[in-house]
Amino acid sequence: MKDPAPADDGEMRPKRARKPVGWSMIFIGALVAVCVALVWRRDGIDGVLSILTHDLFLFGEILPRVLAGCLLGGFIAEILPHDKVSRALGPSSGLKGLLIGTAFGAILPGGPFTAYPVAAALLTVGADFGATIAMVVSWTLIGYGRAVAWELPILGTEFTLWRIVISLPIPVLAGALGRFVYVRMYPKGEPS
Repeated sequence: MKDPAPADDGEMRPKRARKPVGWSMIFIGALVAVCVALVWRRDGIDGVLSILTHDLFLFGEILPRVLAGCLLGGFIAEILPHDKVSRALGPSSGLKGLLIGTAFGAILPGGPFTAYPVAAALLTVGADFGATIAMVVSWTLIGYGRAVAWELPILGTEFTLWRIVISLPIPVLAGALGRFVYVRMYPKGEPS
């Protein structure tokens, strides 16, 4: 992948090294160990093996989607022109960038295996936290896929339209707040 878009001072930002095991993974691992012990105590080894077998099949079903989403994010980061993305969705894009992020999130198809890698790709090619937050919040609240597949048939047109109209300002406000907080927390750019 290409290096992230240059910082305001013209220097390239160094890539952050990702830790393979962080505090959240250790915490989740500890929770899994406790749950395994509780299931083993209640149901014995058969209960533990039943859950493990089911989860391995689930992992096998999800893995292709995760791979496709990660590949999509990687290719988007390579294809999109950094300067245009930075102008349209970067820190100086203002309200326009938040509105573009909101619109993009509303029309983005797919589930989290698509949305989060695309969000990461946008951050890589020059979008700021505000526009990316607006995109993710919009995908979550307004996303047309869920509205068409689930809301319209189950809850009806009137409810769906009102819910979308009421939700419209929330991604823009979340993006503006994210931009405001980020600039104050990291006045010199990306955290180290």
